[in-house]
Amino acid sequence: MAHTQVAPTKSDFKIVPTAALPAVAIVFICLIVAVATNRLWALDFFHVVGGGLWTAIDLFLGFVIGPIIGNMSIPARMEFSKKFMPKMLLLMPTLVIMTLAGGWQLARHEGFILSSDKHHSWVVASMIVVGAMAIVALGFLEPANIGVLFELKKEHPNGEVIGRLMKRFLYTAGLTGAMQVATLIIMTRIATL
Repeated sequence: MAHTQVAPTKSDFKIVPTAALPAVAIVFICLIVAVATNRLWALDFFHVVGGGLWTAIDLFLGFVIGPIIGNMSIPARMEFSKKFMPKMLLLMPTLVIMTLAGGWQLARHEGFILSSDKHHSWVVASMIVVGAMAIVALGFLEPANIGVLFELKKEHPNGEVIGRLMKRFLYTAGLTGAMQVATLIIMTRIATL
């Protein structure tokens, strides 16, 4: 198969947007304080906000952005990726960790992880779905994201490689978006028990 080479371009973007690192650090410091102090409101905030944003972004990427990018030319996809993927490199792991850490500590705080609790089976179902989503997000989405960024940094980026990685990124975002719907069903059920 022939490679689609793109004319050399100046790689004028950062793989890691360092300007955003202080914001990520602040989120993690606040999350650690919330877990250490076991404050119900703070734990609920991190779990709900992280989960809500994670869900919305996955659904938006998988079902809105994905089809749009699929119809773009390779140079347009590359330009979009240079601006979009570095932000996702920091945003998604932050949201995943916020959601999981806040949710786990919240379940501990409320006793939902005890087998005698009426929420227990729903919490276990949630942990299975969210665990699968975390594996997909951190095991497939992030490596695809990083692969795109490193390919774009090359003097002669390969458009086909970028296209394949972007498809993997967007398909797995769609998959986690679908799993997010299951999580929403489980979480609303827990809230109404």
